[in-house]
Amino acid sequence: MKSRPKSDYSPNGLPRWLAKRIPLGGAEPVNTCLDDLQLGTVCSSAKCPNKMECFSKGRATFLLMGPNCTRHCGFCAVGREKPAPLDPTEPQRVADAVKRLSLKHVVITSVTRDDLPDGGAEHFARTVEAVRQTTPGVSTEILVPDFNDNRDAWAVAADCLPDVFNHNLETVPRLYSRVRPEAIYQRSLDLLKFAKDRHPAMRVKSGLMVGLGETVEEILQVGRDLVAHGVDMLTVGQYLSPSSSKNLPVESFMHPDEFAELEKSLKALGFRFVAASPFVRSSYNAEEALEATASAARSGETE
Repeated sequence: MKSRPKSDYSPNGLPRWLAKRIPLGGAEPVNTCLDDLQLGTVCSSAKCPNKMECFSKGRATFLLMGPNCTRHCGFCAVGREKPAPLDPTEPQRVADAVKRLSLKHVVITSVTRDDLPDGGAEHFARTVEAVRQTTPGVSTEILVPDFNDNRDAWAVAADCLPDVFNHNLETVPRLYSRVRPEAIYQRSLDLLKFAKDRHPAMRVKSGLMVGLGETVEEILQVGRDLVAHGVDMLTVGQYLSPSSSKNLPVESFMHPDEFAELEKSLKALGFRFVAASPFVRSSYNAEEALEATASAARSGETE
């Protein structure tokens, strides 16, 4: 990444292009719904910079299986206390929230639960089914962990047939021991390929962060790997450390112009959809991303 002039940085050391306008108002219906139904979101748990923007649009990414994760990724702000047993009422409460918020597309994710025999795969499936029964016509996207290499769990998650099956690689393989110490790069690729091979019509998606010490060529190689494993959609955003004391530091900031160049290079690899910019996150504008792939498919059919 190119070095930037000092004028590009604010007094706090952050690039000026990371200054984000916070919407005033509009988030109360989402906050009230989440409180009433006692639901968690990755928006809050992961300290997403887009939280207020999405909440003001009436959107949220639901976080299943409690606030605590069994893994210790260096980038993540999610809690690491001992997880509680699953709540069997959670799938229906998520479905009720989807109906109450009049969502057209819902993204459902979870903490990693290596303490559960199936990693929570059946819980994902029950949630997707509850959403469909409560609000037919809503498109669904699940952002899943790797289920600790349990292939039966992979099948359960894929067979609930979400419109988008999402699993994030997060970073380049060289950095896994520091960024995702309990994950395995090839295992994550295998999960994505498994989903695509099992249901070829299903959109398969992944996400990456930049700013952890990777090179552009390493990112492009990950892109090639993803395309080779059947992935249709890719998101790439700037890593922002949620905590200076508990999480990995940011090693570099990619300028928006560099993101635009990267997006162009990644699209050329054969993805059906790529979004790369500083504030892009895996579930950010997910509804528009799905529609973009559908529009591209319709355009291809009519050519």
